[in-house]
Amino acid sequence: IFAVVLFIFVVAVTANVVMILLIHIDSRLHSPMYFLLSQLSIMDTVYICITVPKMLQDLLSKEKNISFLGCAVQIFLYLTLIGGEFFLLGLMAYDRYVAVCNPLRYPVLMNRRICLFMVIGSWVGGSLNGFMLTPITMSFPFCGSREINHFFCEIPAVLKLSCMDTSLYETLMYSCCVLMLLIPISIISVSYTRILITVHRMNSAEGRRKAFATCSSHIMVVSIFYGAAFYTNVLPHSYHTPEKDKVVSAFYTILTPMLNPLIYSLRNKDVAAALRKVLGRWVSSQRI
Repeated sequence: IFAVVLFIFVVAVTANVVMILLIHIDSRLHSPMYFLLSQLSIMDTVYICITVPKMLQDLLSKEKNISFLGCAVQIFLYLTLIGGEFFLLGLMAYDRYVAVCNPLRYPVLMNRRICLFMVIGSWVGGSLNGFMLTPITMSFPFCGSREINHFFCEIPAVLKLSCMDTSLYETLMYSCCVLMLLIPISIISVSYTRILITVHRMNSAEGRRKAFATCSSHIMVVSIFYGAAFYTNVLPHSYHTPEKDKVVSAFYTILTPMLNPLIYSLRNKDVAAALRKVLGRWVSSQRI
């Protein structure tokens, strides 16, 4: 397990860092879409570093301990990053809508100022989630067993250690998460509905192909990320078991940060071309 998790961690961090560097280096990738994609890679890099290094340490050590403060920090950062990705993926759908449906107005509607506002809004929206839920979660009294039946401090697993009845708080927390999910899901649904209508009206097969190529990577990432989020935050408690929760949590905390840059790099000609260009320069320099 240690070897598998370490391999995924190294691939995820490497792929995201390479994506960030490619977007920064190659002038052809200096566009709003790739700027937002670089922010997604930054979030994924921080996101996987919150839980996996501690998990790897626990796999090797006999005493698998985490301090109260460490657990609180892990919860806060986890909530901030997952909330930030929710909003950022929704705003990336709006970017695709403008690119396909209003290409002539794209430079105006997606200028640098608006892109910065989108990124800052995503980080702030995610941090509000963390600031709101973390203090309440950690304020409950914990007695008896202090053993968290999970590989990191996820709120449902931590709340099971509380001496008090947390059912009301859990209901309010899930309601808050559902409302938080509705905002980006609404943006994604409206954006892709308009995109489908526009593509359907296109007479050019080449135009349809380009529109599909523009949106396909984002649709795949959204489906993976929101599918796991739907299970965690929307399905009733009767569908949840500790084992299922661990599997789903492992999927979106370990695998998703690795899959996101791979999906975008493998399905995006501009990113693949930029990667080949950088590798070509490196090979040439080695020969010299």
